[in-house]
Amino acid sequence: MSDAPHIPVLLDEVVEAIRPAAGMTIVDATFGAGGYSTALLEAGAVVHAFDRDPDAIAAGAALVARYEGRLVLHPARFSQMRAELAAIGITEVDAVVMDIGVSSMQLDQGDRGFAFMHDGPLDMRMSQSGESAADFLNTADEEAIANVLYRFGEERQSRRVARAIVAARPLATTGELARVVRRALGHKPHDKKDPATRTFQAVRIHVNDELGELEAGLAAAEALLREGGVLAVVSFHSLEDRIAKHFLREASGAGRAVSRHLPGEIAGPAPTFTRVSKGIRPTEAETLRNPRARSSTLRHAIRTMAPARSMAA
Repeated sequence: MSDAPHIPVLLDEVVEAIRPAAGMTIVDATFGAGGYSTALLEAGAVVHAFDRDPDAIAAGAALVARYEGRLVLHPARFSQMRAELAAIGITEVDAVVMDIGVSSMQLDQGDRGFAFMHDGPLDMRMSQSGESAADFLNTADEEAIANVLYRFGEERQSRRVARAIVAARPLATTGELARVVRRALGHKPHDKKDPATRTFQAVRIHVNDELGELEAGLAAAEALLREGGVLAVVSFHSLEDRIAKHFLREASGAGRAVSRHLPGEIAGPAPTFTRVSKGIRPTEAETLRNPRARSSTLRHAIRTMAPARSMAA
């Protein structure tokens, strides 16, 4: 991932789905290093970009200056996009793009504690505020830790790892946590995947409430998009993709049972999305150029005229 730290994945496919142009207002829900925003701005669109990481917002100042008012940065969670935009008079947009999960920029900063490639403080907070990974791992009971590892990391030996973490407390650095997990699960230098990977993913998702944020963000995007607007979601693991897939399936009415309604029976809500794509995977050429793209999946869909199913904040 660090070999190509700031290349947005599936960029051509995202641009093709959105078809940005002058006069369009687009939300980049996950600004990061500004890769998607730059492509949208180059096409002439006005971009409202969200990021809860103050480092990303600060680094984006140069892009704001370059595009002379067409890029507006919002230091907020993307689940808050509807309320943030309503506060400045924007009630609908032409497209929303979401690149879910931790950014390469965050992974590459050892002092942020997202990865075990660099030994740093056990932090993992995207917003740099609230409960850190160390706070959680050093205070939660063994069952709570095991549940997080199983649910968010799909770690089959979650109880063994949780038991080892509790026995090794207090933990202060990413290196300490990685070593504890490797000892608990066994680790050989030639192993394809480091056994600590699942634990780091699980703890990061928990600390940042990433899946809850994704669900709320999708609902907010549904409420914001105009008729004909495009939602594009790029995910990096099965938990995220499952949420996006389920959301679009439900929103489009796919798989809904067809029945003859009894007199007075209320029909289900009208579909809010149509032309839902299948999962789009990167080409072999892209994965060779940008290893981070290897696990990515893009799903996109077109907003209908039906009222949003929920009015997310």
